[in-house]
Amino acid sequence: MYKEILLKNNLTVICESLNHLRSVSVGVWIGSGSRNETIQNNGVSHFIEHMVFKGTLRRTAQELACELDSIGGQINAFTGKDCTCFYTNTLDTDIDIAIDVLADMLFNSLFDQEHIEKEKQVILDEISLYEDDPEELVNYLLTESIWSDGPLGFPILGTRESVNNINREILFDYMATHYIPDNCIISVVGNFDEKQLIDLIEEKFGFWKPMNYCRYYLEQPKFKSHFVYKEKDTEQTHLCIGFRGYPMRDSRVYSLMLLNNIVGGSMSSRLFQKIREESGLVYSIYSFPNSFRDCGMYTIYAAANPQKVNNVISGICAEIENLLKNGISSTELTRSKNQLKGNFILGLDSTAARMGAIGKSKVITGFVRSPSEVLEMIDNITYDDIMETARWVFDGKNMGIAVLGSTPISEACIDHYL
Repeated sequence: MYKEILLKNNLTVICESLNHLRSVSVGVWIGSGSRNETIQNNGVSHFIEHMVFKGTLRRTAQELACELDSIGGQINAFTGKDCTCFYTNTLDTDIDIAIDVLADMLFNSLFDQEHIEKEKQVILDEISLYEDDPEELVNYLLTESIWSDGPLGFPILGTRESVNNINREILFDYMATHYIPDNCIISVVGNFDEKQLIDLIEEKFGFWKPMNYCRYYLEQPKFKSHFVYKEKDTEQTHLCIGFRGYPMRDSRVYSLMLLNNIVGGSMSSRLFQKIREESGLVYSIYSFPNSFRDCGMYTIYAAANPQKVNNVISGICAEIENLLKNGISSTELTRSKNQLKGNFILGLDSTAARMGAIGKSKVITGFVRSPSEVLEMIDNITYDDIMETARWVFDGKNMGIAVLGSTPISEACIDHYL
């Protein structure tokens, strides 16, 4: 079972003891990401994530890299729309090193101006690499167009202009606002002594001053039905179709996950079997839900020969219409439940995955569901629940399309669906 401890400075620690293991995973979660940024400082969350690895008052960048390598551990970080995470995975005997390094990076990073300028070039190269990947790029085009009225549509990496404008003052101002204990969760899963763990976190993080952080300025994102086409010299045309999804805290996310397994989330799904296996229209086609703090999106991706794209779109829409008209079979429902539960249970074997799940859930939603609660919720989902979800997601009114490739698509074809 998970246990939550609230420290005197409002820092929340959520932990799960697994004493039969020899490993422990630690995550420091900041409840802010790219959607907390402005057009001017877009990319600052991701920039900070990079900069804390560039040296502290106590360790050089190389020493930070060697510290975990020398004990067989790992340290990494990532930035999302709603949060930023710094995490380690080590032997249980080295948890003190892990927590010390994480605290050192967060509180003592130098943010040297020379390193800032160097990192700008690294991130600009990362943006170029991202733009060279058509699958990633078309997903971003869809996200940007659907959430174009607010920061949820901002690129996590930032734009070339915003990254070039980032300086030391912008980095420190953002950290002063968002890197505070009220907006942070520390999640720990693995083999540890609870008292020693809390004493260690108190020692390294206890001086952090609370600031009564609030998120009142985050506006409710508005889903926009929109078509966007970007010309790019690619052999295949890449396509994303986006629909509404559920917020992370909404229990219906599990119904959407089950629906996704049936629609396009696996090799046995309808889209894979119909569009790829039977029709041979694509090599790659899949779907996935994405949940944020207060909204969500459901995406279908496909890559096809430019001459076949209209047929692919028609085929996808036909499968959706068939599902809405004729429903799903009891076999599909059972298989989807077993698939979702099996994937979930397999993920519990990893301390890193468990740490990530509870940390992300707590920092974004404010609560954590136990494994038994999740499995029970999946079991209790009915045929009617999934069909209600399908009718809400595929309502015919909230739908966006993004296309990337060298051959434009007929607007008449797109207008038929939007």
